[in-house]
Amino acid sequence: MIKKLIIIVLTFIYSLSTNANSDYVKVLKQNNKLIFIRHALAPGNGDPDNFDIFDCSTQRNLNSVGKEQSIELGKFFDTNDISIDLVLSSEWCRCKETANLAFQKFETFNALNSFYDPKFYKNKEPQLEKLINFINNLENEGNIVFVTHYVVIAAIFGQAVTSGEILIADRNLNVVGRIKDY
Repeated sequence: MIKKLIIIVLTFIYSLSTNANSDYVKVLKQNNKLIFIRHALAPGNGDPDNFDIFDCSTQRNLNSVGKEQSIELGKFFDTNDISIDLVLSSEWCRCKETANLAFQKFETFNALNSFYDPKFYKNKEPQLEKLINFINNLENEGNIVFVTHYVVIAAIFGQAVTSGEILIADRNLNVVGRIKDY
């Protein structure tokens, strides 16, 4: 009896997740969305003291789970035939690798860089201002992906996100959906 109950509950939870994702796929197919993605799983916290933006060996990087998560992220967009007009990434290696494995084509945009560590915190306000100005001046009506960090997403939307999580917003920065499992 308990096994049947567990199966029923798990099936219900899975169907809720699938239905929610289906609704968000419809939203994404409408285009004109801002798609913020926290980089895939890169175990640890912050970056080493010897961090060098041009040397990935000095940074916290994706592990094998994060790499697979990035590939699955790309498959989600491909399988659901969601068009992406532009992919922008933080200059941090874990974001660039997430963007590359998921979408293959991307550009770096320093307004998406992390400001978590004290040595980068001074960049917070100028970066956020640059990012908001970029968004406010978008003329393209397609979907734009931003592969970035927890702190950037939290600062803009006031919401926490997990590694690889997708936060969907309209052009006025109103959150219209979240996708954790794809």
